[in-house]
Amino acid sequence: MINRVILVGRITRDPEIRYLQNGTATVAFSIAVDRSYTGQNGERQADFINCVAWRAQAEFISRYIKKGYMMSVEGRIQTRQYQDQQGQTRYVTEVVCDSVSNLQPRDPNQANNGYSQNAYQPNNSYQQPSYNNNQNYQGYQAPQRNQSIEPSNDQALDINIADDDLPF
Repeated sequence: MINRVILVGRITRDPEIRYLQNGTATVAFSIAVDRSYTGQNGERQADFINCVAWRAQAEFISRYIKKGYMMSVEGRIQTRQYQDQQGQTRYVTEVVCDSVSNLQPRDPNQANNGYSQNAYQPNNSYQQPSYNNNQNYQGYQAPQRNQSIEPSNDQALDINIADDDLPF
């Protein structure tokens, strides 16, 4: 039996972290996942998927994910039921997150948003080495144009192959 879900979508509201009485962090949120087709009016439809994350995942989401951010969620589908204040049985289907990723590119014009100011910057000073006709390699001499590559008589190989040795 396999119960595995992978979703990519945008979070619908700022996540709010909550702590249980035992100190365990949790965050419940929903993400809007676009459908692969458009509706009759030409607009793209979306599904709103309820998700829940626990412990370190919950803290990551509350710290780095904001409303509208693109994120990926990997986890499993869980159904549960509970009694509301009026005594009605309520059923909930949600994705329990095993891993989440922030797919939102960082905007350099915004405030820090929890990211380090010393973020990785690519080093564009790398220069590819030049291999001009392999002249940098001492052991190789490229043949000149119109120069034969066939071995001279003193380099010719004497190969005896009998008809019985041929595969065809």
